[in-house]
Amino acid sequence: MRRTLTLTAALLLGSTSMVMANDGLKALIDDPNQWAIQTGDYKNQRYSELDQINKDNVGDLQVAWTFSTGVLRGHEGSPLVIGDMMYVHTPFPNIVYALDLAEEGKIVWKYEPKQDPDVIPVMCCDTVNRGVAYADGKIFLHQADTTLVALNSETGAVEWSVKNGDAAVGETNTATVLPVGDKVIVGISGGEFGVRGHFTAYNTADGSQAWRAYSMGPDSDILVDPVNTTHLGTPVGENSGINTWEGDQWKIGGGTTWGWYSYDETENLVYYGTGNPSTWNPGQRPGDNRWSMTIMARDADTGIAKWFYQMTPHDEWDYDGINEMILTEQEIDGEMRKLLTHFDRNGLGYTMDRVSGELLVAEKFDPVVNWTTGVDMDKNSDQYGRPQVVAQYSTEQNGEDVNSTGICPAALGSKDQQPAAYSPETELFYVPTNHVCMDYEPFRVSYTAGQPYVGATLAMYPAPDSHGGMGNFIAWDGKAGEIAWSVPEQFSVWSGALATAGDVVFYGTLEGYMKAVDANTGEELYKFKTPSGIIGNFMTYTHDGKQYVAILSGIGGWAGIGLAAGLTNPNDGLGAVGGYAAPSDYSALGGQMTVFALPS
Repeated sequence: MRRTLTLTAALLLGSTSMVMANDGLKALIDDPNQWAIQTGDYKNQRYSELDQINKDNVGDLQVAWTFSTGVLRGHEGSPLVIGDMMYVHTPFPNIVYALDLAEEGKIVWKYEPKQDPDVIPVMCCDTVNRGVAYADGKIFLHQADTTLVALNSETGAVEWSVKNGDAAVGETNTATVLPVGDKVIVGISGGEFGVRGHFTAYNTADGSQAWRAYSMGPDSDILVDPVNTTHLGTPVGENSGINTWEGDQWKIGGGTTWGWYSYDETENLVYYGTGNPSTWNPGQRPGDNRWSMTIMARDADTGIAKWFYQMTPHDEWDYDGINEMILTEQEIDGEMRKLLTHFDRNGLGYTMDRVSGELLVAEKFDPVVNWTTGVDMDKNSDQYGRPQVVAQYSTEQNGEDVNSTGICPAALGSKDQQPAAYSPETELFYVPTNHVCMDYEPFRVSYTAGQPYVGATLAMYPAPDSHGGMGNFIAWDGKAGEIAWSVPEQFSVWSGALATAGDVVFYGTLEGYMKAVDANTGEELYKFKTPSGIIGNFMTYTHDGKQYVAILSGIGGWAGIGLAAGLTNPNDGLGAVGGYAAPSDYSALGGQMTVFALPS
């Protein structure tokens, strides 16, 4: 199959070369003393082999130093550490700082792009950015206005820049980028403005475009081989990206790619998810709306798709499928398998064979999920792989201008982009979750380029008949498809998790607490209140032989959009303002990095 795909790629794109991961970056990623990529490694495991800080001494942690970013609103992503240099980013205007760790964090250079502030109201769910990337002596930043810029890592000088989208039609960026081999791969935001999602590779040397794969459209646009690109083991066939759309709706079909990306070096495949179809009113777009809401596996050299899996056909709830794909190797039925695990907004945790795309597990990772009874796992069924929708919670069946109530989860999902971690020691996934439900009322909307194309009014609230809070931090057994342990939280857990060889897992809360728990039991071992709510991702590194743990705090994101943007109407923020009013009792805006270490 790989030979066939490569030959097909040669016909379409004129390239049969196999580009392996950049050797210099790969060496940095493999060194646990550094944090060279936002995801920790290409597998997206967010696991560190460092164990100087462990479950026996983590209770002694102290604040080692702090750094103010000078920017308010939501701080997602994490710093990078390459040698003695730390690279810190901010939300809009997307400032990048280079700090010298050997000189007490002295600012070596600062890059502050000049962006049109008109991009701010076009950005859905806050002005966040999920971080910079490093490769070949360059720092890569994908700005809010979709400018991809390569900065000299030593001086901050701009080596090249390229425009990846058009903010005038609603295309923006909130995601990080993924350097792979001689390319840097980027996505796009803007599903709420009716853009057509795409996933693009640029050459790291000069910024020239290597390939672009759209989420929907003709085969030549979405880079599929109709015979050898599969969905649940079956060829997708011709025009798969068009024939489940009415007319030319696919041209404004959404399916944006603003999440996290992972990479299998041996298979040379990049994995990512696509977002919601446009509009949020499902009655206006009949059909399965392929390939929105889809896990995609693509050849890193050519962009040609190997396999797809559409998780939520004809999405009726805005359950974007962009969350991270975590790659592991585990034994199933006596056989070692190369696996992909994905915790979707729709509340289902999926485990798949990442080589073939075979679906192995699809189970609810929050028991309150009620829009579906589950996924049909019978391979002989014509419903195989499809979630079985509960009619009561179908927003289309109830009709336009009808409020469907009590849907769980809410549109922001049982988990949004806040990334989970995986420990190969415990074989557990550590998942920050939202325990939130919603009311959803679709209404008819027309498309105008650059204007919101939503078509639904939402209200969000804590899941009823539960612990009364809006979040849980859980440990998940991916092979069994069940929760191993769960820690209830007052608010959604919107930070990324970090697992370490010291049997400690770190996460943060919207009140601003940094927490450390036992990887095996979930027992709380340490907590510290940072200056603002945490929606950033934890990272760890060593310097001069000492291990540090760092986190960005600064409340915002979708859950904190009311605070971040000063909104008070409960239906604003796509329904989040009313659901997340209470965090303002515990946190104010901020922008700070806090670095922890054991006492000397």
